[in-house]
Amino acid sequence: MSINVSHFTKIYGEQRAVYDISFQTQPGQIVGFLGPNGAGKSTTMKTITCYLPPTEGTITVCGYDVLTQPIEVRRNIGYLPEHNPLYLDMYIKEYLQFIGSLHGLKGSILSKRIEQMVELCGLTREQKKKIGSLSKGYRQRVGLAQALIHDPQVLILDEPTTGLDPNQIVEIRQVIKNAGQQKTVIFSTHIMQEVEAICDRVIIINLGKIVADSTVKDLQAHQQGAVRIIVEFGSAINTQIIAGLAGVQSITERGNNTYEILTDGSTDVRASIFQIAAQHNWPLLGLKQEENTLEDVFRQLTK
Repeated sequence: MSINVSHFTKIYGEQRAVYDISFQTQPGQIVGFLGPNGAGKSTTMKTITCYLPPTEGTITVCGYDVLTQPIEVRRNIGYLPEHNPLYLDMYIKEYLQFIGSLHGLKGSILSKRIEQMVELCGLTREQKKKIGSLSKGYRQRVGLAQALIHDPQVLILDEPTTGLDPNQIVEIRQVIKNAGQQKTVIFSTHIMQEVEAICDRVIIINLGKIVADSTVKDLQAHQQGAVRIIVEFGSAINTQIIAGLAGVQSITERGNNTYEILTDGSTDVRASIFQIAAQHNWPLLGLKQEENTLEDVFRQLTK
């Protein structure tokens, strides 16, 4: 396994940030690491990358212990922190050459890796510019390139798409997916669509404890909660009639005679809605039940 976190606890003074969490990851796996602000995500990532020591428990990366073998751990990890630290006065290739040399790369091997990273991270058009003149999207690409320059087995990304525009987000997602084909990627974000788009597995942490660890589909399928039904009518209706059905928690108009109905999941009310529409001569144009989204599940587990 690439990462093995066993009974990890981190305490700051009297504040317990993370408490007795355990998980393992495998190569070729992109893991979404989710949680509300202050849940312990960044603390866990910083400990895995040797920036912080664990208070209790053990963490190994590619078989190396973060406390006793930190140099070996760092050799196997590429890290992009939430606040991307870059030397703005350096040119892109100059910076990548500097970072590569810190990892012991030299000569033609280093030059080849720089060219590969420039292409992989979509920096070809900007490669002759200073980092300080780049947009935030391109600076994030440079951050990914430095994290990958030494070809690490594990990639740790702490909210890598924060502040990017939609086009940049899609491009960075693709870079992460490409990198994740052969590496272990732990990917922290607050954007659930990103997790659904690129992650094989989701770990949700809340108040320092893991509250879920599963695939996205299994998490959505097995998490109990409200069921959302979207109904479209051809004209206005009396919402109080539907609101009185057993199991209905609320009914909200979305506009254009379309309504969102939330139920407690104990009863499938779709047949009753169809019957009511027929009884009152309400033209029924659409009726569908929506699955729990990852955002729904996240709220249920961390509220």
